[in-house]
Amino acid sequence: MFGKSAIAATVLGVGLSLAAGVVLAASHGGGPFDAAIKARQAHMQLYAYNLGILGGMAKGAREYDAGLATAAAANLAALSGLNQAGYWPPGSDSFDNDNTAALPALWDNLEDAGRKGAALAEAVSALQEAAGNGLQALQGAIGPVGQACAACHKAYRKPQQ
Repeated sequence: MFGKSAIAATVLGVGLSLAAGVVLAASHGGGPFDAAIKARQAHMQLYAYNLGILGGMAKGAREYDAGLATAAAANLAALSGLNQAGYWPPGSDSFDNDNTAALPALWDNLEDAGRKGAALAEAVSALQEAAGNGLQALQGAIGPVGQACAACHKAYRKPQQ
């Protein structure tokens, strides 16, 4: 489902955030980065919502439903394919903004963050192929998605309190 072009687009999107950051910061009212931070937080909430559906099924907390699993996995694929360049302007980190958990280290390691984003896209692609093919297939494919999310959060998000 997701080929090298989608992965390259994800990596490119993270890289382009450096160039887009100054323009984006100047174009929003309120705090200079409020809109970008809200957009990326909304994006993450959509990830969490869809992962919650799939995780609930995988854990047996909700009944497996092939159609719903397929839809949730397709949503994750769509989310992982969106260009997020505008979400990550330099200066929109937790050091400079109280309303974000994004660590400044992300901007110092954009290449690594891009690789982590590509790993997520690959894991989501495999999940999308498996999600509607039975509970065991879903259970086998969801772990790498969680691991990809955790890898980025561990490196680039303040620990939740």
